[in-house]
Amino acid sequence: MRFVQYDDGRLGLLTEGGDGIVDLTDRLDLESEDPLREYLDRGLDASEYADEPADVARDEVEIGAPVRRPGKVIAAPLNYENHIEEAIADKDITTDEWFTIEDKGYFLKAPSSVVGPDHGIELPFSDRRCDHEIELAFVMGKDVKDASVEEAWDAIFGYTILLDISVRGDQDRSNRKSYDTFTVVGPSVVTADEVDDPQNLSLELQLNGDTKQDDNTADMVYTCGNIVQYASIGATLEAGDVVTTGTPEGVGALSDGDTIDATIEDVGSMTVDVTERDTAFSDVDVNKDG
Repeated sequence: MRFVQYDDGRLGLLTEGGDGIVDLTDRLDLESEDPLREYLDRGLDASEYADEPADVARDEVEIGAPVRRPGKVIAAPLNYENHIEEAIADKDITTDEWFTIEDKGYFLKAPSSVVGPDHGIELPFSDRRCDHEIELAFVMGKDVKDASVEEAWDAIFGYTILLDISVRGDQDRSNRKSYDTFTVVGPSVVTADEVDDPQNLSLELQLNGDTKQDDNTADMVYTCGNIVQYASIGATLEAGDVVTTGTPEGVGALSDGDTIDATIEDVGSMTVDVTERDTAFSDVDVNKDG
């Protein structure tokens, strides 16, 4: 099943082919503004509606993030060997060491940065570089703490596409990656039983029609299960949390007017527009005298 959240708080299933939506909101008496989290918390099963005819066309609604406000967005840094090398080269660092999850730990992104593909990305600066990063992400289906790898895999509800947008600079990573609209998730969550092997999926990001990132999740250093296992040592992962797994090489700068097309095999595809909003840090009053 492919779950979508649309029109500010309705939950549905994408029909085969992805051009229609079967509404679940009324069928399951969902009342929350974050209906997928309610679905998970109540332990519901929508499989009986999977073959129903569409109630609404996909192109007639606005697709939001499958989870509107996850409790946490847990992110793995530098989880593809080629991106580790790219990051080292970008910083002009000479080292034989890998910077992996074990070295750097995971980081958190603000839940308020989450938007759906139809909302788009808003760049907050005209004078600082903001980069695109395509990632395989997943939604937790139940709570886990100190999980084994087997328990970790069993706790994953489904998979989705995530664009991790990043301001480049020396500020804290969670700061640079938590601006509003900097976590684009969607267009759907594909339940785990629909994905044969999440560690063998091709993923591609095109920017204005040109391929910038093209890789396979087989090249991850840590698997999805490994990431959950490691993260659950430090924090309880809860149903509805979003976990994202790192990006391959090819990250690059975004500009006002750009269009991103992101695709992950067996998971889906989404088109996301990029705009610039008018902000200026120089307009902020700063007390330099303490």
